[in-house]
Amino acid sequence: MKGLELSERFYEEYGKPMLSEQFSNVLSHLAVGLFGSGSECGGFDDEVSTDHDFEPGFCIFLPGEDVIDRRTAFLLERAYAKLPKEYMGYTRSAIAPVGGARHGVLRTAEFFQNIVGTPDGILTVSQWLTVPEHALFEATNGKLFYDGSGEVKKIRDALSRYPEDIRKKKLAGNLLLMAQSGQYNYRRCLNHGETGAAQLAAGAFVNAMMRTVFLLNDAYMPYYKWSFRAMRSLPNLALLAETAEYLISTDNEPELAESKADMIEDAAAEIIDELNAQGLTKAVCGDLEKHAYSVNDAIADGEIRNLHILAGV
Repeated sequence: MKGLELSERFYEEYGKPMLSEQFSNVLSHLAVGLFGSGSECGGFDDEVSTDHDFEPGFCIFLPGEDVIDRRTAFLLERAYAKLPKEYMGYTRSAIAPVGGARHGVLRTAEFFQNIVGTPDGILTVSQWLTVPEHALFEATNGKLFYDGSGEVKKIRDALSRYPEDIRKKKLAGNLLLMAQSGQYNYRRCLNHGETGAAQLAAGAFVNAMMRTVFLLNDAYMPYYKWSFRAMRSLPNLALLAETAEYLISTDNEPELAESKADMIEDAAAEIIDELNAQGLTKAVCGDLEKHAYSVNDAIADGEIRNLHILAGV
């Protein structure tokens, strides 16, 4: 059973009745769900995941102390701790008073502040450009089981996707990095006899390409260890995950290197096709650098457009 399903079942069977029976007076102010940094929150958990931090549990999100005071928060935490210690063959870990890292009673504002640097989902341009993408993924993944006031949903909705000008800025920067590392420096490193540097160039190309693919799918790229799994499930350009894996897992002997250089150009062509399909570029060529500047030129907000093209990467 996937961890998110385990969590929701545990909530429905034990958490929901506990909250309804013992905390009906504040229930309309609470939210319950599971999202964040755990592999189960992204749907990436498997048998290996059960060796640590895998348990039946959920988060109870509270508004500020002006609405729910510390005593009520303590009582909620105590009630949560009294829920069954075992469920469907899995054992719950102990949680320190008031809340734990992944489960238990948490203040909504503190939770989002710790992940993305804002308590309410409102980010400045600078924050949108610099908050790690995996953090935005963690703030919006998983599932919200209940939201009495709608406040947590409102925050998650505000963070659910990049504003279009930010998406274009990040696309432009990653397209430029793809051009520099893959279309230009990979072959030059090989011509210099620097096979190690060539592999670094291939890795830089892959990193920028994967980020570009997620941006073209209007989705956040998760933490690196889950990036390939997540990319394979995207609706567009998912097969480029196989290209990416090949480029960084093979060596740079002459015959393989030539094949890899061709694959880089093929991947670039697929990216350009998708840019055209989404109306994001006016450039007509196979040079990703020209497409990068074309995407940047299409940014509506002059302040964002005039930032350095790599400001979002």
